[in-house]
Amino acid sequence: MTDKSADAFRTIGEMAEALGVRTHILRYWEEQFPMLRPLTRAGGRRLYRPDDVALLKTIHRLLHNEGYTIKGARKYLTSGVNAEPVSAPVASTTPAGSGIDMSALRAVRDRLASALAAA
Repeated sequence: MTDKSADAFRTIGEMAEALGVRTHILRYWEEQFPMLRPLTRAGGRRLYRPDDVALLKTIHRLLHNEGYTIKGARKYLTSGVNAEPVSAPVASTTPAGSGIDMSALRAVRDRLASALAAA
């Protein structure tokens, strides 16, 4: 991010750049996560408070790093931000006894994530 104070408000452009997503993604997240309510100024200009910034970082982590769906991330956040996930996101879509090695899938996911981060 820029050289702003941690308490400074952030614009949608600054947040999009910091998270590596486009601005329309942040607007979509505002629709999908009712707890995300930035201040809006004249002309619809959005200003994210420090709490909003922390929430956006958590949403981004859940969706992009941990593999949650929008619905799953919303459920996780409404049950308490500090709550432990009920189950691993990938395991919840895999039927029991399917013979899929979840640890191998997680290892592949982690290797792909590190390869993408290095690119």
